[in-house]
Amino acid sequence: MPVQILINLFIGVLWMFFQDNWSVLTFFSGFLFGLLVLYILRRFLPAKFYPVTLLAILKLVLVFIYELFSSSILVIRQVTKPKIDISPGIFTLETDLEGDLEVTLLALLLTLTPGSVVVEISPDNKRFFIHAMDIPDSSNAVIKSKEKFETAIKRVTRL
Repeated sequence: MPVQILINLFIGVLWMFFQDNWSVLTFFSGFLFGLLVLYILRRFLPAKFYPVTLLAILKLVLVFIYELFSSSILVIRQVTKPKIDISPGIFTLETDLEGDLEVTLLALLLTLTPGSVVVEISPDNKRFFIHAMDIPDSSNAVIKSKEKFETAIKRVTRL
């Protein structure tokens, strides 16, 4: 992906050079022409066409923001009750992600959502031990979040 971005930027600058007009609009038109060239040559490049990966990253960020707000609402409901009736605990969560990048990204995303913290990851990277604020409610929300995060992470990291 970084090579494709550099090629696209180079084509944009080269376009400006050939047009002899050093403006943002000329660079943008060259950048779009570079996207067209990379799209035509995409089967000769080793990685995915990089705008597809950028869209997958954007979708992952949007999924995280949605889960962040929904988890925050769940935590706010628990905290603002007159009598806090929670049962914190640790539960195990299985994952089918592979590689350190995917597992680390999932652990970070689950930790950043309120109400749950990844305490430990098993040595084989297949199980997470998660501390949840309220086991019945939070664990179900974490499981749903995990499924959404896994599909979004797979779109970003896999070909």
